[in-house]
Amino acid sequence: MLTEAAWCYRFPARKTAHLQRRAKTTPAIPCRRSPGSEKRLCGRYQHPMRAGKLKVQVCTAIARELTGFLWAVACAVQAEAR
Repeated sequence: MLTEAAWCYRFPARKTAHLQRRAKTTPAIPCRRSPGSEKRLCGRYQHPMRAGKLKVQVCTAIARELTGFLWAVACAVQAEAR
């Protein structure tokens, strides 16, 4: 699932009207952290691609970074709940 999500970072990060509507019902912590991480992950996708890496290798690396982001959000949500 993370690898499939990583494929989306091929395109520039943008906040569409649909995402803005969904953000209204999303908890505050992920919404605060998402824009910066989306831009960073899109950039992290483009850099190795320009260097000539294979797409599957780049997507696997992005999936790994996405795992770290999800872990940080989960820890922040858990700490806030305490």
